[in-house]
Amino acid sequence: MKTAVVIGALGVIGRYFVDKFASLPDWRVVGVSRRRGEDRERVRYLSVDLLGADLAPLSQLTEATHLFYAAFQPGTGPAADYARNIGANRDMLVNSVTAIAATAPRLERVVLVTGTKYYGSHLGPFKTPAREDDPRHAGENYYFDQIDWLTAFQRGKPWSWTELRPQTLCGFAPGTAMSIIPVIAVYAAIRKELGLPLAFPGSAWSSFYQVTESAHLANAALWAATDARCANQAYNITNGDYFRWQHVWPRIAEVFGMKAAGPEPMKLVEFMADKGSLWNTLKERENLKPYRFEELVAWPFGDYVFNCNWDVMTNVTMSRRHGFHEVVDSEEMFVRLLARFRAERIVP
Repeated sequence: MKTAVVIGALGVIGRYFVDKFASLPDWRVVGVSRRRGEDRERVRYLSVDLLGADLAPLSQLTEATHLFYAAFQPGTGPAADYARNIGANRDMLVNSVTAIAATAPRLERVVLVTGTKYYGSHLGPFKTPAREDDPRHAGENYYFDQIDWLTAFQRGKPWSWTELRPQTLCGFAPGTAMSIIPVIAVYAAIRKELGLPLAFPGSAWSSFYQVTESAHLANAALWAATDARCANQAYNITNGDYFRWQHVWPRIAEVFGMKAAGPEPMKLVEFMADKGSLWNTLKERENLKPYRFEELVAWPFGDYVFNCNWDVMTNVTMSRRHGFHEVVDSEEMFVRLLARFRAERIVP
């Protein structure tokens, strides 16, 4: 049996990692997060504050063979500035990997999830499609601090690392705000209640974009953790296709039975600032699941995604050359995940 330790186990990435490895007959899973999840067969959870003084529970994970790091602490303000939140995101990685590596003699690989902000995708136009060996963007980014520390710490040790760089995670993870799917779902519900068409709330209407489905990233994580070719390598991991919002948006509107409309640039943070009471009315009237408005959606994240009015494209050739060949149809994915949010009564 192999043991996967998933740091950030209840997020839009981590919970998919937990489910993926728990579904395999030769894996056990330990999920680590500040909130404690519900234990089940071959899955147990630890509640640990990775920036706190008590990291003792991590030193008990002597059975760990693979460590998956998907924790994230956002900054304040616009989501494009989150990459500057260096101290906390670096220290959480350092604390978790240091504690577990010191006590787990069978540790084989550490899989670190970063992202395409490595190339400056959050700052403005950049070289596309970006390749893994492209130079870093100028300025600060906690991804740089994380991978530089992990690379240096691993030298001379029997285990290896792999870095995965997804773009805009999409998953069914109610209660986890850092996904574009609930942004779209709740925005559509509010617009429909107000009798408004589903206007595109930004300026990135016609630029190329890409996303990564969380389940797809979990499949890539299994490959990255177990294929010898992935040792000490970085890989772009996206659905494998590109799209323009102007072509996907009408399909999204159909999911909600709404008329699609073109760009209506706005700041979602401002538009949604007074919509909490309207959401509560909707939730009660439509008998929705009892998620609070603020825990469903990170509106700064929506503002960031919908206003990347430059091409956001990375090259996934390297992952294919090294054995990961799966792809996802992004348009079908949006329809499927948004329909699930409606079917499971997260939104009306």
